[in-house]
Amino acid sequence: MTEKLSPEKVNPNKVVVIYSGGMDSFTVLNRAIKDGKEVFALSFDYGQRHVKELQCASNVCKSLNIKHKVIDISSINQLLAGSSLTDDIEIPEGHYAAENMKSTVVPNRNMILLSLAVGYAVSVGASQVYYGAHNGDHAIYPDCRPEFVEKMNDVCQIANYESVEIFSPYLTVNKSAILADGLSMGLNYSDTWTCYNGREKACGKCGSCQERLEAFSDNNLVDPIPYE
Repeated sequence: MTEKLSPEKVNPNKVVVIYSGGMDSFTVLNRAIKDGKEVFALSFDYGQRHVKELQCASNVCKSLNIKHKVIDISSINQLLAGSSLTDDIEIPEGHYAAENMKSTVVPNRNMILLSLAVGYAVSVGASQVYYGAHNGDHAIYPDCRPEFVEKMNDVCQIANYESVEIFSPYLTVNKSAILADGLSMGLNYSDTWTCYNGREKACGKCGSCQERLEAFSDNNLVDPIPYE
C-alpha cells in the first residue's frame, strides 16, 4: 500500500500571500516579509486581460528569492461569465464609485482564490493567508468587504483539521495609505501593474488606474510606470 503524504506541521511563521502583481498585493507581500514571515507567494492566471501583472509578480519574487507558484485556473471561465476582465466586454472608464465599474466584478473570484490559497497553506504548514483587500474596493467588490473577509476567516478556521487565518492588513484603509506604507518600506512601484487593460502602457482611464493615480497624487508623487 502506498503511504499517503500528510500536510506539513503548522508553522506560525509561514504564510501564503495571494500575489497578483498589482500594487496592493505587492505591498502586502513586502509587509509579510517585513513582519518576518516565511512567504509562499501564490498567483493565479484566471484568464484576466491584464495578465501582464503575472510577469511583474514573477520578476519580483525572483528578485526577492521567495517561493512563488503561478496557477492556471483559466478553465473556470466557462463557468464565470459576464466580467469585462475576462470576457469580450469593453473595460469601463471612470472611477470605482461609478455604476458601470460593476462589469469588472468576476463572479465569486476571491472566494475561489482564497479557498485555493488556504488549501495550499494547509499543504505547506502555513498558519495565515495574506490577502490585499482594502476599503477602496468595498463599494464595488462585495468580496473585498469586511463582512466577506470575516465570514471567510470563520470558515477557514473549521474547513480543515488545521485552522488557517485570512489576514488582510489593509482592510480598513485606502490605496493611498497602502502606498504610504509601501513607501515607508522603500518599495519601488515600477515593479507593479494595475491597469485592467493588458496593453504595453497603462491606460490611465479605467477605475484601477484612476485609483492608483490618486494614491500617488495623495502622496505627492508621480507614478513611475508609463501611461498612454
